[in-house]
Amino acid sequence: MNRLNQLFNTKKDNLLSIYYTAGYPTLNSTLDIAEALEKSGVDFLEIGFPYSDPVADGPTIQHSSEKALENGMTLHLLFEQLADLRKRVTIPILLMGYVNPIVQYGVERFCKKAAELGVDGIIVPDLPMYEYEKLYAKYFIDNNLSNIFLVTPQTSEERIRKIDGLSNSFIYLLSSSSITGGNLKVSVNIEDYYKRIKAMSLKNPAIIGFGISDNKTFTKACEYASGAIVGSAFVKLLGGDGYLDKIPEFVNVIRG
Repeated sequence: MNRLNQLFNTKKDNLLSIYYTAGYPTLNSTLDIAEALEKSGVDFLEIGFPYSDPVADGPTIQHSSEKALENGMTLHLLFEQLADLRKRVTIPILLMGYVNPIVQYGVERFCKKAAELGVDGIIVPDLPMYEYEKLYAKYFIDNNLSNIFLVTPQTSEERIRKIDGLSNSFIYLLSSSSITGGNLKVSVNIEDYYKRIKAMSLKNPAIIGFGISDNKTFTKACEYASGAIVGSAFVKLLGGDGYLDKIPEFVNVIRG
């Protein structure tokens, strides 16, 4: 049982996760931001490792990836920075990124290193489920890492059931099948989608992401899932001056 499992066993609703890009806004800001978010009451974090072709990301997160790469952030450097992770942060940590850098690093090596540093789970939006199951699941399981799958409004019930069977912490429920950064607009179709997922009584809790930017959207997401993930709205905050001092208020506003 890793920290994610412990969290979901003890807290069932109104979970708040924050996403941000490693190496943004400055090369060495990653752990300072993580520590500030934990102190502000965030339940778990997603640290993105930048990639030159982030197909699922909207303009805000794309920009943060570009700046992080310009700053010199690499997967190797991120792992060096995370050497002090568990001296400063106790809440669950996920790494989020694209499959190409992981394959280049070596999937088995990547999983082993992430686990050594105290990472609890990985989100890889472009990793096909069958590749994970056939090629890589063993590395995740052996290192006690949760692999987080994404579900969209277009995902079939059969596939959702399959994802639920392969998951061991939570399912990342996208509020739409578009890129990150849009506002959560709960149309009749989206509301039906949320209700459909809830009615499936999956064994894993769902966390809603994409379009969560304020208390209204966070509260709405929590009606249908165990919590929500804020990404683009927080990354925008990091683009301004004095961002560390602004983090407590940002979290307070989201929670309401």
